[in-house]
Amino acid sequence: MTEPQWTPSTEDVESARITDFTREVERRHGVSLPDYTALWRWSTQNLDEFWRQVWDYFDVVASQPATSVLGSSDMPGAQWFPGAELNYVDQVRRHVRDDRPAIVHVGEDGARSELSWAELARQCAALADALRREGVVPGDRVVGYLPNIPEAVVAFLAAAGIGAVWSACGQDYSPSAAIDRLGQLDPKVLVVADGYSYGGKFHEKSADAAELRDGLPTVRTVVQVGSNVAEGAMSWEECTAGEHEWVTTPVPFDHPLWVVFSSGTTGLPKGIVHGHGGVLLEHLKAVALQSDIGADDVFFWYTSPSWMMWNFQVAGLLVGATIVCSDGSPSYPAPDGLWSIAAAESVTFLGTSPGYVLSCIKADSVPSRDHDLSALRAIGITGSSMPASSSEWLARSVGERVPVFSISGGTDVVSAFAGGVRTVPVWPGELSAPFLGVALDAFDEDGHSVTGEVGELVVTKPMPSMPVRFWNDTDGERYRDAYFDTYPGVWRHGDWITRTDHGSVVVHGRSDSTLNRNGIRMGSADIYQAVESLPEIVEALVLGVESEDGGYWMPLFVVLADGEELSDVLQDKIKDSIRRHASPRHVPDVIIAAPGIPHTRTGKKLEVPLKKIFQGRDAARSLDRSAVDAPDLIDWYTDVGRNRQG
Repeated sequence: MTEPQWTPSTEDVESARITDFTREVERRHGVSLPDYTALWRWSTQNLDEFWRQVWDYFDVVASQPATSVLGSSDMPGAQWFPGAELNYVDQVRRHVRDDRPAIVHVGEDGARSELSWAELARQCAALADALRREGVVPGDRVVGYLPNIPEAVVAFLAAAGIGAVWSACGQDYSPSAAIDRLGQLDPKVLVVADGYSYGGKFHEKSADAAELRDGLPTVRTVVQVGSNVAEGAMSWEECTAGEHEWVTTPVPFDHPLWVVFSSGTTGLPKGIVHGHGGVLLEHLKAVALQSDIGADDVFFWYTSPSWMMWNFQVAGLLVGATIVCSDGSPSYPAPDGLWSIAAAESVTFLGTSPGYVLSCIKADSVPSRDHDLSALRAIGITGSSMPASSSEWLARSVGERVPVFSISGGTDVVSAFAGGVRTVPVWPGELSAPFLGVALDAFDEDGHSVTGEVGELVVTKPMPSMPVRFWNDTDGERYRDAYFDTYPGVWRHGDWITRTDHGSVVVHGRSDSTLNRNGIRMGSADIYQAVESLPEIVEALVLGVESEDGGYWMPLFVVLADGEELSDVLQDKIKDSIRRHASPRHVPDVIIAAPGIPHTRTGKKLEVPLKKIFQGRDAARSLDRSAVDAPDLIDWYTDVGRNRQG
């Protein structure tokens, strides 16, 4: 077993919120829970008691009490806290204070603004009243086309407080891509900004906002952020003026809070509906107990309103933390841009991605040398699998006292299945433990639980934040097919994982893009860890392409660092790294220098759609170009596939 790169101290354990929670469980239920594993096991074996304990521990306020905790444990179709009425926003309202800001915004140019808790409350109340005057009632949809700015948070909270349903796209989405998502919801109100800054350039979006408005015929009201207010739109200042009382509307526990969308690389993106109560409980647990974030913290996760991590960062407000918004490039004006913000704002919990960490490694950044990170207590990582080498670099270059909490979950549950916790060691390249209340397991093809070998990530019992439903899926067929088609009554997430004998979780990548050579399966993440650690390689993409005649072709595409060439020497170096660090049976058939790697707009590599293209499927049927960060690259890969087929 690899030695931990971080082990909690006695002080870490004693001061952790989860330790206090554990003691409350022990007192209330008369059980002995000597460590996190015991607490996790108790939480999954006693779902009713665990989630009631979360409710009571955080003093969740409901206008109507629940008749039970779990009315039905069926999956799909679990019924949580039936009869309860509450509002997610009430948990934010209770933290209004005058000693620190609620939201800080930092631009690429260093421009900084604060939104105090009092001003957050005033703006939310004013905007909610403005929306009510425009006829918005519970169940109506309010949508945003916005960068990651404080106004996006205010708009969400104002809408949610009414009982309206929120959804948003970042402005890196084209109008047509935004229409594909937001248009499904028949929204009544659209909140837009006139542009955003990225990479040292202001991207004017007024024309795109107008095109989006024209493509949403149900929109009655447009609220415009910025100075360039379109004709017929209401200005942000107009909608948030004056003094108002922040009043919320109680709604049923599973009343829709927001709709978040799947990547949507093929067909229309799935609209995933989450409820007020389920998100509230799940995020209180994930933010406060798992991440140890509280009212004294500054929480900054680099994200976009298009990505579920934006929703997760907003949850910092549920525990009274200050959250930091930034809509620029993480690598501008220098590769260590995020570390600069973290230092300037005394960030205590910084969230980013493996891709950004790798870019810092290749830029020879040393964050702890160049920035004062003394306030930093933890680093969060998600978006893809975190290589052990990157985790070890963080320990060396940020500080061994700072744990690296790699997490894995998804838009589907708008939270994590597994990740870090203040009382459990961190092993490089591993997720420390399953999250509380998550009955996580790994299944083989026959549905048997496996430890120490690769299996499908499954969840065998319901979570409160599992989707209420999919939008426009009246009979629930798409929902069932998405998660329950392989193991009836058990959630199959679509990731390969290994559960280790010390309780951690290793994520190997998507199971639908598995590399299956001669019956030996391997996740693509293992290949990427071996290849992308090389200084000559910026990024890589590997595909396992089956053909109708039973053949199997495994190409590896690499983006080379500036000045590098794909020589025979470099190819041998790549193959040797795969042999030594991944598997000698998974050395690629060919290595091809590529101009870039296409991703979804939330940063996931397009392995499955490209595999379909290489199997001869038409590109237009394999993916939606508007959901791709660099759609022109699709043509290049299509040409490679066409030339191979001859």
